Amino acid sequence: MKTVLIIDDEEKLRGLLSRIVKGEGFHVVEAADIKSGIRKAEQHDIDVVLCDVKLPDGNGLDLVEKLKTRFPLLEIILLTAYGNIPDGVQAMKNGAFDYIVKGDDNDKIIPLLNRAMEKVSLLKRVKELEQRVGKKYSFQSIIGQSKPLQDAISLAKKVAPTDAAVLLTGETGTGKEVFAQAIHQGSSRCGKNFVALNCSALGKDILESELFGYKQGAFTGAAKDKKGLIEEANGGTLFLDEIGEMPLDLQAKLLRVLETSEFIKLGDTRPQKSDFRLIAATNKDLKAESEAHLFRSDLYFRLNVFQIQLPPLRERVKDIEALAVFYTRQFAAKTDGQEKHFAPGFIARLEAYAWPGNIRELKNVIERAVILSERNELGPASLPFEIQEASPTSGKTHLSAFSLMSAEKLHIQKVLNHTRGNKAEAARLLEIGIATLYRKLEEYKIQ
Repeated sequence: MKTVLIIDDEEKLRGLLSRIVKGEGFHVVEAADIKSGIRKAEQHDIDVVLCDVKLPDGNGLDLVEKLKTRFPLLEIILLTAYGNIPDGVQAMKNGAFDYIVKGDDNDKIIPLLNRAMEKVSLLKRVKELEQRVGKKYSFQSIIGQSKPLQDAISLAKKVAPTDAAVLLTGETGTGKEVFAQAIHQGSSRCGKNFVALNCSALGKDILESELFGYKQGAFTGAAKDKKGLIEEANGGTLFLDEIGEMPLDLQAKLLRVLETSEFIKLGDTRPQKSDFRLIAATNKDLKAESEAHLFRSDLYFRLNVFQIQLPPLRERVKDIEALAVFYTRQFAAKTDGQEKHFAPGFIARLEAYAWPGNIRELKNVIERAVILSERNELGPASLPFEIQEASPTSGKTHLSAFSLMSAEKLHIQKVLNHTRGNKAEAARLLEIGIATLYRKLEEYKIQ
């Protein structure tokens, strides 16, 4: 039930107002002065305060500021016997919802109270959503207890409270944007925008307009002014994914923004300020790229203030089961809502696979398995062939997703799948001898 605190030293008037407010279905708490009013606000979850301006131990105008500082979500309506414009203006400046005159405006109290309640409900809902978003993208939301992952999280937690630029490196699909979100949520900028852009997804001209924005008439089709992401990120965080794909001339413009905190929209001549924290990510070796003159070395050194290398999934084998559980629950909730469990051998095959696509690939594989599952069980048969054939042998060395051996093993598995296990036919298609094929099957532990 919504709660209203009435603060008035006139007992009869306070009692009358209390009965009116209770008649509208609200819970009412009463106080006769500022001191007891503050105490009641501490003891109860107050939504709206109806407060007289003239009180025995102070002025209601000053109380507004005190209450709003301590309880920012509540709203305060001031009541006075003698209204004047300066007091009304000061009340609103101090944070009051409204300021009305007793007697003359009695018919306005309930409608005004209802509007104040609507605002409080909205503010509480926004705060709840912010807390849910913060929890979703916090470091606690990153799944896994393996040492390589925990080392990366430890570094990210240390840099998060600072304004230092962060460079996240690692293979595609290792969760770089998840880390960027967690760093943002762990910083003092968490209440501001987190703006993300994939530099590999757009052409040069579109990428430039997305970053810097443009003025009306800057080019054909620019019908009105548009904010760029640099401007949108003011006060918050700008995350540039796949920054290694950014064209060299745009890199020079970005470097200037980082050095001066100023940018110029396309078609404009007036520089604007933007205070943002930059987090960049890449799956490339930017040091090698800069040495080959494929990436600006000055921008590389500006970005590489604090580098965090995210481990590939094949180096986090002990985290695979926890990730599989998480994604299974997520996709099951979106399909039939039924709880799923893993059949014998399912997790073992996931753990034996090299995961060249890392977490993103695992997520897609689990979604496929949930769709194909029968009797709410995820079994090896619901996995792609190359994962079905992965050997769950204990102590097996995992092949690198980028090694020739891994590629050869995957190709042999695909050919065997095509021939439905006919090894002689597979050897013919592979253009190798049957003895060579059997040797490779044993070497790669393909059954």
